[in-house]
Amino acid sequence: MIEYAVAVGSDRLAERLFGPRHEALAGVPARRVGEVLTEFESDAARRVLSRAEVLLTGWDTPPLPATVLGHAPRLRRVIHAGGAVDHLFPDGAHGIAHSDTGVANAIPVAEFTLAMIILANNDAFRAQELYRERRTRIDREAEFVTAGNYGRTVGMVSASRTGRAVIELLRPFPTLCVLVYDPFLTPQEAEELGVEKVDLPDLVRRSDIVTLHAPVLPETVGLFDAELLALMRDGATLINTARGAIVDAAALEKELVTRRINAILDVTDPEPLPPASPLYDLPNVFLTPHVAGSMGTELRRMGDVVAGDLARYAREAEPLGAGEA
Repeated sequence: MIEYAVAVGSDRLAERLFGPRHEALAGVPARRVGEVLTEFESDAARRVLSRAEVLLTGWDTPPLPATVLGHAPRLRRVIHAGGAVDHLFPDGAHGIAHSDTGVANAIPVAEFTLAMIILANNDAFRAQELYRERRTRIDREAEFVTAGNYGRTVGMVSASRTGRAVIELLRPFPTLCVLVYDPFLTPQEAEELGVEKVDLPDLVRRSDIVTLHAPVLPETVGLFDAELLALMRDGATLINTARGAIVDAAALEKELVTRRINAILDVTDPEPLPPASPLYDLPNVFLTPHVAGSMGTELRRMGDVVAGDLARYAREAEPLGAGEA
């Protein structure tokens, strides 16, 4: 039977992922070694590492540089409760297989994005502000002439895992036109997804909602600059559930202060914003503290995915010692 260890940021996080007694892992044909590891430097942690064939990691797991991996001679696989796992290996993975739960984490982000698209097209945030301000009957036909989801256009920046999950959730809304900018998306893939592939300026000009799902790469940092923001339609909404660095923060603030466009920002640059930022108080900005991804009950979904991955590995792995030193 293979042996595994749990190495996440805290006991509390481990319980949120796997249950109070780690019941999500109870049926896995593998033996857990030691307590939850929150560091790799102590003698106790190194004893656990020396036995572990699989390491279950997550948010706030310390890095695994070569000096740490040197204490884990049996380690074959890392299963990460989170997105990309490369940051855990500053000196490279040295042949250790690894997987993540990015697909599972894309689900709540996509659901949050769908909700925001529907509410933004309905002008729900301005309606709330108006009702709070006037505290009397609101003439919908006079105040919300352009509100609604019929015949609107959603521009998707990146057909990433999350972007594709949003596209799937939009399928039941056939009157919403979905545009996608992604230099790696082929015309055939766009057709299969039921979207129109366009260049970025065209997407920004045509969209009522622009929603960002691109990863942070050298070519995407500051991608949404003043020039692109100026192309957005009056009254259009920018949704960012990806990373704040994709948007030029100063240019976005300057544009939002004019109240020409709206923004739904679950991520910012910096994060959090400084207390004096005007974005906290602007009526055309809906600001949330990075809550679109897995949290609360959503963490258990990621834990279940990790447990399933571990169970598959345990069933398929060749026992250590059988053909391996």
